[in-house]
Amino acid sequence: MKANRMEAFSDGVLAIIITIMVLEFKLPAGHDWYALIGLGPKILSYIFSFVYIGIYWNNHHHLLHMVRTVHGRLMWLNLLLLFWLSLIPFTTAWMGESHFASTPTALYGIILLLSAFSYRLLQRAIIKQHSGDSSFVVSMGKDWKVKLSPFLYLTAVLTAYVSPWISCFFFVLVAVIWFVPDKRIEHALRGQ
Repeated sequence: MKANRMEAFSDGVLAIIITIMVLEFKLPAGHDWYALIGLGPKILSYIFSFVYIGIYWNNHHHLLHMVRTVHGRLMWLNLLLLFWLSLIPFTTAWMGESHFASTPTALYGIILLLSAFSYRLLQRAIIKQHSGDSSFVVSMGKDWKVKLSPFLYLTAVLTAYVSPWISCFFFVLVAVIWFVPDKRIEHALRGQ
């Protein structure tokens, strides 16, 4: 199977995830700007999640451009990543509804942590598939973002019970780190 089929399927799943998140919004009771104030925590949690889904979509797109052919292992690892990402709408809604209470915020961090591990597994499988391309393997082996992110997510999970806002700081920090797509993949593609 060609990688573009897996990419198209993943794009569809990610689009559905964003759609589910936006459908969680209910109309406010009032008809003025103040009616939106009560939606503040839901809007903030939606923004977090929308940015995260966008970051995963962007980096996933770049990563899949390195894939020559798709085999069963890559398909299952991609599905594992999509599984964890598909739980983001649930945790987003719970976190927003609870006004960023400790347990929903911690669970949000756990889902992001498991998504990061799944992305790393997918990335490693792609690297293994390209073991003959030493320049690609060497450049991808120095991925400090993939190594740092789980530590920051774990810190966010643990600090949720101290202050959910400290957790949110770590969520924003990881998003800032990942906001720019991985340039190493673009360089490796240009080298081919």
